[in-house]
Amino acid sequence: MNLYQTQAARTLADPDDMGRLQTRYLSLVFGLFGEVGEVTELVKKGIFHKHGIDVPKLKIEIGDILWYLAGLCTISGLDLDDVMAANIAKLMKRYPKGFCAKDSMNRKGEEV
Repeated sequence: MNLYQTQAARTLADPDDMGRLQTRYLSLVFGLFGEVGEVTELVKKGIFHKHGIDVPKLKIEIGDILWYLAGLCTISGLDLDDVMAANIAKLMKRYPKGFCAKDSMNRKGEEV
């Protein structure tokens, strides 16, 4: 994933062109929401409009989501590998035997 992050960073807007760091964050977050909206629309049409899920298009949109996530990691000084490993560690702690509905309801006091 870090190789992907490095290669994806080549296509991030030049920090000098984007101005302040807050503007870079907003650009990436708004772009991420746009791509999530595209995935949502694909699934909605696939299920409710009975078009079926267009998996090749879904693959492209998921890739776009990944690009925005990698960009957020890059401008935050985070390694995508580390973010993924931390997420897996959290999930292992939350669901040590795999997902179970009972465990998902018993998360009082857990950090977000």
